[in-house]
Amino acid sequence: MDTNQVGKITELEVLSYIIKKGYSVSIPFGDKDRYDQIWDIAGKILRVQVKTCKWLDEEHSAIEFACYTVCNRTKHTYTKADIDVFATICDGQLYVVPVEECSNSKILRLKSPKNN
Repeated sequence: MDTNQVGKITELEVLSYIIKKGYSVSIPFGDKDRYDQIWDIAGKILRVQVKTCKWLDEEHSAIEFACYTVCNRTKHTYTKADIDVFATICDGQLYVVPVEECSNSKILRLKSPKNN
């Protein structure tokens, strides 16, 4: 499976999660927008960029996802002008992170580190 297919699966998993929670989701037409989905959460509209995450270690203590895209060999880091939040899903759990809390990548620690 190529990265595009993996990304589309992640988008579908996030979409399914949000719809099951009873919220409305809109999908932009085409691939020109910086966001993948638009969520209507209790009247608040969020532009959402969905990213596939990976486990950071074998203990599954943290996940990581990229906070940029590459188009025509040009790297673009997302800003508040592009999106409101990143979303990723891991083991059936949705994680949503405001764009202003991210740089090139984001690590979410799910367990306490071994060295506390």
